[in-house]
Amino acid sequence: MTISKIRPIRSYVLRQGRLTKHQAEGIKSLSSLHAISFGDNILNWDAIFKNEGKKIIEIGFGMGDTTAEIAETLSNSNFIAIDVHSPGVGNLLNKIKEKELQNLKIIQHDAVEVLEKMVLDESLDAVHIFFPDPWHKKRHNKRRLIQEPFLELISKKLRKEGYIHIATDWEDYSHWIIEIFKKNEMYKSKNSDFSKKPSYRPKTKYENRGINLGHQVWDIIFVKS
Repeated sequence: MTISKIRPIRSYVLRQGRLTKHQAEGIKSLSSLHAISFGDNILNWDAIFKNEGKKIIEIGFGMGDTTAEIAETLSNSNFIAIDVHSPGVGNLLNKIKEKELQNLKIIQHDAVEVLEKMVLDESLDAVHIFFPDPWHKKRHNKRRLIQEPFLELISKKLRKEGYIHIATDWEDYSHWIIEIFKKNEMYKSKNSDFSKKPSYRPKTKYENRGINLGHQVWDIIFVKS
């Protein structure tokens, strides 16, 4: 399948937020242990993690609390988490140390470039994308991460029967995502259009507050056929 050119995604342009002292110390002291520099070199997962566990990429991990919890739960899988937000990177590095996680590394860079330049085709077991920016105004929909070229790129990197799991709390975005998946013959839904929340994905504090207010979260899981 030919991969059409992916429009740069503004939500993933490198930006510097205000760091707490603890986050800054985490970046300074822990990056050499738990972060991977972006480059043209293909990731050698088995060498990085010193095992042959499943290979899972998470895109856009926010502050990283959920990422660390999932890595702790799925301890036999290996994770590379990608984000550009420095406070989140610092926080997740500290979480990795606190939880003594050996199966989680971080890349602070644009996710599309990481996939294009550092990930072998048909090598990933899964891609997780939790609560991507919905860009809810119609004129901003083109900025959404989940677009046809992006899903084409991920399908190229997933092994057969590998899956992509997306969670969103915006109903309009959830239907947008489903429609884009259905346009790509490389994917099939794991269940119906929407899936029950897998046990490995914990509910965040933000999510629980929304549920208490009557809001809903949609989990979407599609498998590469």
